[in-house]
Amino acid sequence: MSLFNRNADLPGLQGATRQCTPQGRGLKRLSSGDLAIIDAPDLSRAFAQRLLAARPAAVINVARFTTGSIPNFGPQMLLDADIVLVEGIGAEIWDSLKEGKKGRLTEDGQLFYGERLIASGTPVTRTAAEHTFTEAQQSLVDHMEAYFGNTIQFIHSEAPLLIDGLGIPDAGTDIEGNKVLVISPGPRHRTQIKELRNFIREYDPVLIGVDAAADTLVELGYKPALIVGNPTGIGSDALRSGAKVILPADPDGHADGLERIQDLGIGAMTFPAAVSSATDLALLLASYHNAQLVVNVGAPLDLDRVFDGDPSAGPAALLTRTKVGAKLVDGSAIAELYTVRSSGSLAWLWALLGVLVAVAVVIVIAGTAGDGSFTDNLIDTWNSFALSVQGWFS
Repeated sequence: MSLFNRNADLPGLQGATRQCTPQGRGLKRLSSGDLAIIDAPDLSRAFAQRLLAARPAAVINVARFTTGSIPNFGPQMLLDADIVLVEGIGAEIWDSLKEGKKGRLTEDGQLFYGERLIASGTPVTRTAAEHTFTEAQQSLVDHMEAYFGNTIQFIHSEAPLLIDGLGIPDAGTDIEGNKVLVISPGPRHRTQIKELRNFIREYDPVLIGVDAAADTLVELGYKPALIVGNPTGIGSDALRSGAKVILPADPDGHADGLERIQDLGIGAMTFPAAVSSATDLALLLASYHNAQLVVNVGAPLDLDRVFDGDPSAGPAALLTRTKVGAKLVDGSAIAELYTVRSSGSLAWLWALLGVLVAVAVVIVIAGTAGDGSFTDNLIDTWNSFALSVQGWFS
């Protein structure tokens, strides 16, 4: 497909540049003929549908429309609608992009503001998109066959742990019947802990810090009840905070970081298992000791991560979360419950509270202004006010 098939007298495809996100930001400003700038690896069908509704002249992706990890229909949908696609333009474009400024996209995937080159990428053809889709489809099948093969092997080796909790240490903490918050060192774990401060204040959950997330808890003023992880990556303040320390160990009992625990002079327990993730061990620990609810921060698991081959989304992670079952909730969902979205609604609440306080103050002043009883003083004040109002209109 040629970029020049719409208007042959233009030196490239021209239109206003608009930044759009898969969450919908910027899509309302996108109009027919615009150049949509997105950052959407493995463009989803849902996002493509929203772009189609706006009818941009071209969609320029910072990432690749298909990375090869999953077969996605989004690129084909846009190409079938005769929308030009350019991918791999690079994140540097955000430094130069000016919302709404007219840009020019050349046939070889270069984006200009006037004569100034802003960024360049690779045009996507139908043939290339179909080929990439087919390759991704086969790659996914191969990956999932290997994944579930490993899952079966894991079940063979760790069935006693998953079924009967063999090897899970006594936590020495009152987990049973209480809510538990497992904090893992994910990209947004510090922010999410702050978002959960009202949940923590209201329910006082048992706090389990996983690896370096234990340091974050201490830095934010919280005291973890349990720390699960390799001590070599955890600060001394957290290890000496009074928390019970549990070291992941190999099935033969060897635990990395034991020397550090001994140097600090604190006690620790080992958790022998073939599970390599301290987060998975912490979740199993909370489940085995009958936590009422297990909230996990910093280690979400979804199908996309399984498809992508994320090491933290291996068979152990899948089976662990299946074991915890309905008790397990991601921290972002809990944080959402404690977030007030509308500042306008909050302003109305404050205004209403202010009016009620003002009325209460007036009533108290009126009721104590005379020599009679509170009720008599209130009635006399009201009668005086009513007579005054009548005088204004007589």
